[in-house]
Amino acid sequence: MNKKTRRAAGPVRRSPSQKGEGGFTLVEMMVVIVIIGILATVVIVNISGKADRAKMEATSAIIKQLGQQMELFKLDNNRYPENLMDLHRMPSYVDPKKWPPGGYITEPPVDGWGRDLLLRLPGPDNTPFDIMSLGEDNREGGEGPAADITFRKRPK
Repeated sequence: MNKKTRRAAGPVRRSPSQKGEGGFTLVEMMVVIVIIGILATVVIVNISGKADRAKMEATSAIIKQLGQQMELFKLDNNRYPENLMDLHRMPSYVDPKKWPPGGYITEPPVDGWGRDLLLRLPGPDNTPFDIMSLGEDNREGGEGPAADITFRKRPK
């Protein structure tokens, strides 16, 4: 027997494309991409509103906490701070003996969108102070996530 006969006698190997067992067809790939797109759209629609609501709720909680810290500051120093950063780092007009370890707040005050909060001293309508976030759009007024979020200390 020569080498030619031995080769012809054994099984013939075919490439995957010749067997019909190849990769995905273009149509199959397109179907998968469309399904992924539909799922991504559904997830984005469900999550997008929740992120805004979470930022609004977080901002509201931050502002309420700052209102409480403003009251503690006044109890300790017989006055409200001149700005919100005075709750974070000791201002020059405060007696160091009355300054609590770590300050009244541990981090500079920002809203859920990472922007500085506003302090109005005195607040409108004879209120001692207002703490305010301008919302997502960073402008006064608005609705939904763009609405202002305010803590108003009521007069006694």
